[in-house]
Parts: sequence; structure tokens; C-alpha cells
Amino acid sequence: MFFCYAQRQTLAIAAPYMMKDLGLNNAAIGLLLSAFFWSYSLAQVPAGWLIDRYGIGRIYAVGFFIWTSAVTLTSIPSTMAGLIAVQLLLGIGQGVPFPASARAVANWFPAGERGGATGLYLSGNRLGQAAIGALGPTMIVSYGWRIFFIVAGLAGITWLVAWLFSIRLWESGNTFAAAQKSTNTKLSLRESLQLWHDRRIVGVCLGYFACDYVFFLLLRWMPVYLTVERKFGPRELALANSIPFALVVLLIIPAGMAGDLLVRQGWNDVTVRKSFITLGMLTAGLIVPAAFVRDNATSAWLLAGAVCGLGVVAPNAWLLTQAICPRHVVATASGIQNFGGNLGGIVAPAVTGLIAHQTGNSILAFNIAGVILLCGIACYWLLIPKNVPDRLALASDRGVFE
Repeated sequence: MFFCYAQRQTLAIAAPYMMKDLGLNNAAIGLLLSAFFWSYSLAQVPAGWLIDRYGIGRIYAVGFFIWTSAVTLTSIPSTMAGLIAVQLLLGIGQGVPFPASARAVANWFPAGERGGATGLYLSGNRLGQAAIGALGPTMIVSYGWRIFFIVAGLAGITWLVAWLFSIRLWESGNTFAAAQKSTNTKLSLRESLQLWHDRRIVGVCLGYFACDYVFFLLLRWMPVYLTVERKFGPRELALANSIPFALVVLLIIPAGMAGDLLVRQGWNDVTVRKSFITLGMLTAGLIVPAAFVRDNATSAWLLAGAVCGLGVVAPNAWLLTQAICPRHVVATASGIQNFGGNLGGIVAPAVTGLIAHQTGNSILAFNIAGVILLCGIACYWLLIPKNVPDRLALASDRGVFE
């Protein structure tokens, strides 16, 4: 997961420098930054279904190879069409890791321990973001953005070789074998599509749309915003890009484990996860004043606070989906959740880039993000009830929730 997010963030880090070399404006960069999410969002549900049906290791390995190869190939194109093509390939490969990780946690951990496990693997994402944010600008200034993409891609391919050996050991262990025996129900493609009929799945989909809209606005647009509007240099940009995600690492595991503690003490799992999600999304609203303050350092710290708020949301959003689903549909349901979230990834950079191009700043775009956060909180509370019935009435004769 470290490589997943480090490599996903490479384009956002390189974008300010690519603008100069390739003659791209804010609107073009916004479109390019959103292209990844076109294929990524569409890959979520098929990837989740493949994982539920065929297992974690093989599907994850194929996705890993596709996405890390796409990062290396980003060094080649000089046209918008070519750059969009490799971003689409990147999105297809990265459709795998989140549904796969959610299914792994559901297989290997009981409900009262899943928060710590989820926070731990999600901390890899944030460490990847922090590392690429700290190292990327300096590397690009020293060697150019094309070399940057080559090095980032080859690093992932090197890790994949080691990962292939380790996953075989995990999947052959007694814990995994026992989990597989207890979850041998194979979900058909038709049944996976019927999950959309349940309002709780719609609730996590819409709620995660709001969360990811703001998250990917910060992840993909913040380097451009700080460079173009706040006039940050490479060193300032490296700090502003790396510090927030380093801070999130300190929050994301406790945010998951705190919920675990409450669940073990008898609190309702669904209510606990929704409460942490709400707290985090309200904190993410710091993105609104960040656009208004005059002091650049204050703006950067407010944006860091918004990132930290979303770090509290992250483990609990994934755990909420696990709390309302039986194990054999977790990867598919998580794929639906991430599909909704990454529709936000498609919309946020493109809309933000267009607004910045038309108005000359990002104030309106950041205000829209604040409104979307409030709508997302409402979706979580209104569409997902506290009590989860043992079986849901779906269009299928036997149903997929058992």
C-alpha cells in the first residue's frame, strides 16, 4: 500500500513542472489529474468480485504489475492523449488493492481487532504519500520529471518480486485456510450487482464520494495550489506535501483502534464507525478557511488539518462496510464503496482546475468541498441504520446477505 499511493501521487507531484515543459494550463492539468479515476472507479466492482471469487494473492499481483508498469511508462508521452492513456492503465491496476485489503482484514481478524489492522495497512498509504511528497520535488529539480517516473516505477517492480514470495506464505497459513473454509460461498456476478439494491450500500457509496472528493482534491490539487497560488518553492512544497501525510500516520492507527476498543466494550459497531467518520469529516472542513487566510503558512497548516481529519475517516469508513456485510461479499461491497469515492476523484480535480482557471483562484472550489462534506455526513446517518438484520431481501431468490 506504500507503493500504491506513492506511485499514484507521482503525477500530482510532477504536474507543476510538466506544465512548464509541455505547455499545459490549469484546466488541462485538472483533466489529466482526473483521468486516473475514470478507469479506477470502473475497475472497483469487477476487481472486488474477482477477489471474492478467486482469492486475494493472484488478483493483487496482476494489478500491482499493471499499475507499477504504468508509472514507468508515464515518462514517455509528451501529448495529453498519451498521458491520459497511461493514467487509465494506472487506474485499472490500482482498482485491486483496496477491495483486496478489505477482504484480507475481514478474513483474518475478528470485528474487535479490524480497526488496528485497517489503520496499519492504511498507514502505508500515508507513508507513501509523505515519502513521494518529500523526495519527488527535489528529484525532479535535479534529474527531470521523466527520470522521476522511471525511478518510481522500477522501485515498485522491485518490491513486487519480494511481495510475491511473502503472499504465498500468508495464503498457505492456517488462519487463511480456516477463513477460506468458512467463507467458501462464491458470489456470482449477477448477485454482486444486486448489492446496489440495498440502501446501506448506497449510503456508504455516497458518503465515501464526499470523503474522497475532498481527499483527492487535496491529494491531487494541493501541489498545484501551493505552487501556483501560494508561490511555494520546491523545498516549501516538499514540506507542505509530506508533513500532513506523516501526521496522518500518527492518527490513522489510533483512529481505528479506538473504535475497536469501544466495540469490544459493547458499543454498536455501526454507530461507533459512523461517529468517527463524522468527527473526521467535520475536521476536514478546515479546507474552507484555508482558501481565505492570507498567510501562506497558516493556509498550509489548515490544509494539513483537513488531511488529518480524513485520516480519521479512512479506517472507519472501510470498517463500516465490513460491519454491514457478511464476509463473502466484503470485497465486492468495498469495491462499490470505492467506486463511489472515486467518482469524487474524477470530479474534484477537473472541477477544481476549471474553477481555478475561470476565477483565478481556488476559493470557490474549496467552499464547494465544505458543502459536499456536510452532505456526505447526512448520507452516512440517514441511509445506514444502527441495526443490521441477518438477511436482506434482495432481487435474488436466496440473497447474498446471509
